Amino acid sequence: MKFLTDFFPIILFFVAYKLYGIYAATLVAIAASAAQVAWVRIRHKRVERMHLITLALLLVFGGLTLALRDPIFVMWKPTIVNWLFAAVFIGSQFIGEKTLAERMLGSAINVPSMVWRRLNLGWAGFFLLSGLANLYVVYIGSGFYSAKTALMAATGTGEIDLAHCGQSFAGAQLALCETAHAGESLWVNFKLFGMMGLTILFVIGQAFYLARYIRDPEQPEAAE
Repeated sequence: MKFLTDFFPIILFFVAYKLYGIYAATLVAIAASAAQVAWVRIRHKRVERMHLITLALLLVFGGLTLALRDPIFVMWKPTIVNWLFAAVFIGSQFIGEKTLAERMLGSAINVPSMVWRRLNLGWAGFFLLSGLANLYVVYIGSGFYSAKTALMAATGTGEIDLAHCGQSFAGAQLALCETAHAGESLWVNFKLFGMMGLTILFVIGQAFYLARYIRDPEQPEAAE
């Protein structure tokens, strides 16, 4: 249930994008993230730092996208979030007696401390790679960035609504706009399905890894 709640703003972003385009979707994502923080605060009397960080970054990067009419800023937000999480996991390897992974799961699972450290590094690596994967889709895999850059050079403006290519361009410029819009749409699909799929696969892999080491609470820690 919590997993779905965490993806709530992303799901609404996806739906709004398919109906109204990137700028409306960005506004919806900001509103949904703010509502998520408010709901968690009311229900649990506290707010998780992850939700606050996500909202703050969405306000900054989403706000830049809306103000400058350029999707590239909101496209960078998932990478920044993932890399911040990676930094927190890496930092917990050296700060405090327990890693972040053990603090999150240690009350429910009993495994040797070395396993927690490995798992913690695994989460850090996952977030680093997720951030890189997002940038790959934006700049290389989708063709969005190159097509939009070429379109901006051809038109002399950066304020382009890719959802209405046929109303604004013709000929070669129309082809560039349609290519950029297709790349933008591919990124939106990756943001929901790709990121969610990668997270599910990693969690499943984590479960199999932990299963190898789970021990009875009465047993002493095994040497590694």
